[in-house]
Order: sequence, then C-alpha cells, then structure tokens
Amino acid sequence: MDPLSLAWAPGSLGEGPVKVTWLGTAGFAIRCDGHTLLIDPYLTRASLLSCALGRLATDQELVRRQLPAADAIVLGHTHFDHALDAPTIARSTGARVFGSRSAVRLCRASGVSEAQLCDVEESARYAPYEVEVGPFRLRFVPSVHSKLALGRVPFAGEIADCDEVPSGVTGYRCGAVFGVEIRVAGRTLYHVGSADLVEEHLGARGSAIDLALVCVAGWASTPRYPERILQTLAPRAVLLSHWDDFFRPLTEPVRALPAMRLPALVERFARASKDVLVGTVPLLGSVEL
Repeated sequence: MDPLSLAWAPGSLGEGPVKVTWLGTAGFAIRCDGHTLLIDPYLTRASLLSCALGRLATDQELVRRQLPAADAIVLGHTHFDHALDAPTIARSTGARVFGSRSAVRLCRASGVSEAQLCDVEESARYAPYEVEVGPFRLRFVPSVHSKLALGRVPFAGEIADCDEVPSGVTGYRCGAVFGVEIRVAGRTLYHVGSADLVEEHLGARGSAIDLALVCVAGWASTPRYPERILQTLAPRAVLLSHWDDFFRPLTEPVRALPAMRLPALVERFARASKDVLVGTVPLLGSVEL
C-alpha cells in the first residue's frame, strides 16, 4: 500500500481555523490565528551515514527557512528524531520549550534561554501538567515509549547534565515520555509520539478528540495498539505519522519504511471501527479542522 493512497482529500476534516501540518517523523506544526505550536519538530533528517558516524547536527538554514516562527515547542521525548532541531528553533524564534528534564537539559546545553524552558516532568508527577500558550491549551499526559528494539525501549534513560550537546544518536536518550492534548478554537487534538500509551493516565476527558496524531513506528510490538487508541481516545479521525524513512531529506519523495507495516495497521483500525477516518498527508502536507 502506498501511504499516499491514504491521503485525505482537501476538506475531509472540514475547513476550520486550525491547520495541522506534518513535518515528517512524529513532528507537526499546528497553526491558528497567527500562532504556531510545534510538536517534535525534526526537519534535518540526518543521513544514515551521519547517524552511524555520530555526526548529528541541525541543518540550521533549512530549519529556519521552513519554521521561521513559533510560539511553543512540545517535546514528547528526546530521541534525536524528535528533539535534535528543537534548540535551534527555540533560539531563532524565542519559542518556549515544554518537555521532560532531558528536554530542558538538552536545550540548556544548546544555549536556549532559561526563561524559555519548562520542565513538565516534575509537575506531571502529581497531575497532568496544563498550560496556555496563545490560543492553545496544552495538557501533558505521562506515557511510555514502544519497545521496538528486541523488546526494549531504544536508548532508554535520560540526557544527563552536560556542557556539550550530544553529537551522536546514542546521546539522545529517551527521557520521560508524554502524550499531549491540544485544545484550540473549539477543537481537541491528541499527539501520540511513540506507539504506546498508558490508559490510566488519560482518565476522563471533557471533550471528544477531533484528531489523533498517531505514531506508527513500533506499533507491531505494542499489544492491541490500534484498538487501544480507538477505545481510549475515541477520536473522530486518526492521522498516521512516523512511518516515513526519515534518513531521506525533505527534497526527496517521501518513502514508507517496510517495517512500519502500514497496510496491516490500517486494516486493524478498520476492523476496530468503520466510523473513524484514518489517513496520511504528504510530507509538509496539511489538513484543516
């Protein structure tokens, strides 16, 4: 199955004031009323060779060109394909960064102003952390990373206190993991940045999920993943992410990794519910709701 065959036609979700753009991997830009919220924004897409040699570095010109403005950056966890570009974006836009202790340490070591950093991990020990940024109301929900590497979370642990930014993939430890609920302009979205969730942390919600932004990578190692997404979040629509070969640059056509098993996942969603719209958008493509 070509993932682009799942792409939604314009207007499938409506033509409202909220624009959701897929940045590749688990990254999204959500825009409303002149404000921009970024979630796990990773545009550099370092080559496999660069990753193997431990030479990770943000493509600063690319990132600043593609994301010239942002009010806030949310990091669901701190693997390199989620967090590498966040410090550069924060420094160039002045955006506030919300994430775990590891996210704060990474940004601090990268020269991001202390006033821009918010550690949601400590607050979330007692109740989901909530904050308003412009028109966005964010609610951080403790979650878990899928065990996609021989039954283990890849590069588990935290980014330690450091004076230098990690240069290789292994330095970008996972850190604490969060899902995030976004309420804006009467719509509710939920971002699942790794293919698992913890139902008891989600609890009762005051509003339905209009759009779930759902990570594909690792789904096959997570028991009943699509069924649990539908049962727990009850979304009206599901936008699949993190199925792409993120070692290919933005200038090349998007390609699905065979290990993502997209056809099987879509079939499972369809068996679980005939009423929920499930789809993709092209790289840097958008939907409105």
